[in-house]
Amino acid sequence: MNNKRKQLVLGLAGACVMSLAGTSAVSADLAEIQKNGVLRVAVANEIPYGYMDVSGEAKGVGPDVAKHIAKALGIKKIEWTTTNFGSLIPGLKAKRYDMVAAEMAILPQRCEQVLFSEPNSSYGEGLLVAKGNPENIHNYESFAQSGHKIAIMAGADQLEMLQALKVPDAQIVTIANNADAISTVSTGRADGYAATSLTVGQLAAKSDKVEAAKDFKDPVVDGAPVRSWGGFTFDQSSTALRDAVNAELAQFKKTPAWGKILSGYGFSAEDAKGSFTKTTAQLCAQ
Repeated sequence: MNNKRKQLVLGLAGACVMSLAGTSAVSADLAEIQKNGVLRVAVANEIPYGYMDVSGEAKGVGPDVAKHIAKALGIKKIEWTTTNFGSLIPGLKAKRYDMVAAEMAILPQRCEQVLFSEPNSSYGEGLLVAKGNPENIHNYESFAQSGHKIAIMAGADQLEMLQALKVPDAQIVTIANNADAISTVSTGRADGYAATSLTVGQLAAKSDKVEAAKDFKDPVVDGAPVRSWGGFTFDQSSTALRDAVNAELAQFKKTPAWGKILSGYGFSAEDAKGSFTKTTAQLCAQ
C-alpha cells in the first residue's frame, strides 16, 4: 500500500472512530443518568411553572410532571437547582444540569440553542398593572403609541412579542425575576408588567397594590393571537434523554393524573387541550 493510500485509509478509519465516539457520547447521557440514579433539573422559581416552596420542595407543573417521568425512567433522585430565567439556557449549555422544568416557551431562536421536549402545557398572556389600573391599559399594543413603560423579565419571550408590536426599546424595562414585578409596577417604574396570564394572576394575589388588567386582550402577532407552548429543555447533546422524556410524556398526557396536575396549578381545560395542538417541530420552524 503506497503512502497516499495508507493515509487515506487511516483518515477514513479515524473519521469512523470519531463518528462512533460522537454517537456514543450523545446516546450515553441517559444511560449514565439511569446508572447513577440522579437527574439534575433546574427551575426559575416561577409559580406555577416551576419553583421551590418554603420547605425546599420542588413544585409546579414542570417539576410535578418531571417527577413522574423520572420515576418511570427508573431514576431514583432529582437534584433541583433554582436560577434566574435568563440563566437557564446558558446553564444547560454549560452542563450544570441535565434538564430544565420551567415550562419554557418553545421558540425558534431557542431551538437553535437547546433541545425541547414535546409540549407539556400551553398558556396565554396577561398584564399586571397598579391597583385600579390608573393608565387604563388593557393590551400590549397600546404601549407602542402611549409612551408608557412596560416591564418584562430578562430572557422571557414577551420581548419578541413587544418588538413585533413595535414597542420602542426605550419603553421596555427589564427586571431579573417575577418577584420584582410588584414593586416595579406599584412604584411607577413601569406602567405594566407583561407575563403569562398564570404568572400575572399569581402576582396579583400577593399584593393589594397591583392587579391583573381586566378585559385584557391577547396580543395579535402576524394575524394570530399569541399563545405559548411550554416544554422541558435539554442540552443539544442530550438527544437520548430528550427522546426518553418524550416517550414517557406522551403516555402520561393520556392519563387523568396529568390533567389533574395542570388544573391544580390553575391551567384551564383550554390550556391543557391546547398543548396537543402544536408539535415541537412546528413550533421550532415558525
